[in-house]
Amino acid sequence: MIDTMLALAAIATVFIVIGGLILVVIVAVISIYNALVALRNRVKNAWAQIDVQLKRRYDLIPNLVETAKGYMKHEAGTLEAVTAARNQALAAAKAVGLDPTDGAAMKTLSGAEGALAGALGSLNVAVEAYPDLKASANMMQVQEELTSTENKVAFSRQAYNDSVMVYNTKRESFPSNIIAGMFNFNVASSFEIENAAEKEAPKVDFAT
Repeated sequence: MIDTMLALAAIATVFIVIGGLILVVIVAVISIYNALVALRNRVKNAWAQIDVQLKRRYDLIPNLVETAKGYMKHEAGTLEAVTAARNQALAAAKAVGLDPTDGAAMKTLSGAEGALAGALGSLNVAVEAYPDLKASANMMQVQEELTSTENKVAFSRQAYNDSVMVYNTKRESFPSNIIAGMFNFNVASSFEIENAAEKEAPKVDFAT
């Protein structure tokens, strides 16, 4: 009888230990999962700050094109290129908005933003041949608003990239990487423009 009781006690102890270990694992998994969710939400919130400024810029560009159109009747191709680049960037930004941790969508946006920077740069060069346009009050106002918006985009982009780095570091660290893989936490991508010549914020300076 005593031997039987001791055996049962030993079995009970084993189950208690196993149950305790399982509970510890469950608590750890929940803790890591919640931490990943919090960091992913921080990335999404940081993206939202960029998105506000990008939308503002995308809304300003049609005003820029319409103002220039009255003066640059022989530059239709340049103006059309700006409009097309703006539309592509807008669509890419909307795709990123669905999931800011989608690396492929962010890469597409980075490329679209580079193309938009190039198109605006070409417009800036073309405007040099139109002194009346450079001196236009409407054009100068749009330029000022664009410059202000670009500064805000740059500031928000840095905050976003910082959030991405913290999130990715947590996601790639052990044992968080296991949980991240189990629950499909994507690797987030920084918002960068790959072409060094296009890293400058798009500038449309008609004041000089």
